[in-house]
Amino acid sequence: MTYLFRYSLPLFLIAVTLVPWLNRSVQAADKKPNIVFMMSDDHAFQAISAYPGAINQTPNIDRIAKDGMRFDHCYVTNSICGPARAVILTGKYSHLNGFYDNKTPRFDGSQQTYPKLLQKAGYQTAIIGKWHLGSEPTGFDYFNVLQGQGPYYNPKMRTSDGMKNYEGHTSEIITDIAMEWLQEKRDPNKPFLLMYQHKAPHRNWMPAPKYLNKYNDVTFEEPANMWDDYKNRASGARDQDMTIAKTMNMHDLKVATQRGLTPEQRKVWDAAYGPKNKAFEDAKLEGKELTRWKFQRYIKDYLRCIDSVDEGVGQVLDYLDETGLSENTLVIYSSDQGFYLGEHGWFDKRWMYEESFRTPLLVRWPGHVKPGTVSDALVMNLDFPETMLAAAGVEIPSDMQGLSLLPILENDGKTPKDWPRKELYYHYYEFPGAHSVPRHYGVFDGRYKLIHYYQLGEWELFDLQEDPSEMNSVYGKPEYAEVQAKMHEKLKELREKYKDDTPREGGKY
Repeated sequence: MTYLFRYSLPLFLIAVTLVPWLNRSVQAADKKPNIVFMMSDDHAFQAISAYPGAINQTPNIDRIAKDGMRFDHCYVTNSICGPARAVILTGKYSHLNGFYDNKTPRFDGSQQTYPKLLQKAGYQTAIIGKWHLGSEPTGFDYFNVLQGQGPYYNPKMRTSDGMKNYEGHTSEIITDIAMEWLQEKRDPNKPFLLMYQHKAPHRNWMPAPKYLNKYNDVTFEEPANMWDDYKNRASGARDQDMTIAKTMNMHDLKVATQRGLTPEQRKVWDAAYGPKNKAFEDAKLEGKELTRWKFQRYIKDYLRCIDSVDEGVGQVLDYLDETGLSENTLVIYSSDQGFYLGEHGWFDKRWMYEESFRTPLLVRWPGHVKPGTVSDALVMNLDFPETMLAAAGVEIPSDMQGLSLLPILENDGKTPKDWPRKELYYHYYEFPGAHSVPRHYGVFDGRYKLIHYYQLGEWELFDLQEDPSEMNSVYGKPEYAEVQAKMHEKLKELREKYKDDTPREGGKY
C-alpha cells in the first residue's frame, strides 16, 4: 500500500499538470498556422551569413536558420525575376503558367494560385512590396505593391485602394507597410498569409541613408574566377553582356547623378558619394585596376542594400516573437533566384550555372522544424506553394508540379528514402534580351549538369565534384561518355514529365 501511494500520487500530479498542456498542444496542432513568406530580389546565397563562406553578416535572416532549417541545395526553374514569382504563385513551370520572361507583359491572374487556395481555406492574404508581374494582384485581400521594378527611393505603389506615393527608402517603406498590416489591418481572428517581398538588392543597388558609408574601410576579396576567360565552354559564356568590366555603367556605380531623390536625400547622398567619386576620378584608373574598383563599389552597394533587408526581416521577426505569433507561424525566407557577385566576372543571373541557379531557402516553424538543422535534398522554388498549402492542411492540386517539403522539414532535415526528386529541370527563355544570355534548358542530379543551348546547337556538361566553379565543360570527352548518355536520357524524361515541349518551331515558345 505504501509502495502504491508513493508512486501514484506523483503520477496523479503529473497527469493533472500534463492534461492542460496536452489540450493546448492538440489545439495548437488543429489551428492553421500563419504563413510569412519573405522574398528579396537577387539575393545571392553567398551574401547570407547563415551559409558557409558568406562575405557579409545578416544576423536577422540568420535567426530563421538558427531557429529552423537551412536548405543547401534549393534551385529555381527559371532564373529571372518575373518568371520566378509566377512559378512560386502557381507551382508550375513557366511554359504552363504562361510567364516566360521579363518581357511577358502580364501574368494571367485568373489562373489557380496558392494564395487563392488559402483564401478559400479561410486565410486572410496580403502581398506587400515587389510584384513585378504586370497585372493587378489577385487572390489577396490586401495588396500594396511597387509599380514594375520600382525605384529605391520615393516609390509610387499600387494599393488595394488605388495609387499612393511614398517618401523614403523603398526597403524601409515596404517593411513599414508590412508592420502596419500585421499590427493594424489584419483580422486577428483569421490565420494569415503575408507575402513580404523586397525590391533590394536588385540593380542599381542604391543603399538607404543610414548605410551609405558602411564598408568604406573594407576591401572585399575578389572571387577566384573573376578573371574568367570563358574558354572550354559553349560560346554563350563568351558572348554574354553582363560583365563588371564592360557592362556595369556609371549609373550602376553611382558616379553618374542618381535620379528621384528629394533635396534632403540628395544632400545626404552627395555627402557620402561626392568624396568617393572625386577620389575615383583623380585616380584615372584603367584596365584591371578599373575593374577592381568597379567590383568594390558594386559589392559594397549591393551589401548595403542587403543590410536594409536584414533590418526589415528583424523587425518582422521581433513582432512575431513579442506577440507570441511565432509559436504558430511558418516563416520562409528566399530570393527569386541567385546572383553573381563577381564570379566569372559577372553580375546578374539567368544562367543554369550554380550562382544564379541556386537560391537561398531558410524555414522556421516551431514545433515542426528542429532548430539549427540543414537539408541537402534537391528542392526548388517550384515546391514553395505546395509546402505552404500542406502546412495549412489544404489539399495540393494535382496539376501543381512541385513537392511539399514537409517530409524534410519534419524529419530534422534528413532526406526521406522515398523522396522522389533525384534530378532538377531548368529552362531559361529571355533571348534576345538584356545581357544576351542564350536560351537554354538542362538537367542537374547534384553532381552532373547537362545544359543545351538549343538556339546555338551547343551543349555543356559539368562535373561539379571535380569542377565546382563550372570552368570546363566535359561534353564530348570519352571518359564522360556514359554519364553524358545517362544525362541526355534524364533530360528527355524530365521534359516529358513536366510537359515541356518548348521551344517549338523556330525556337519560339
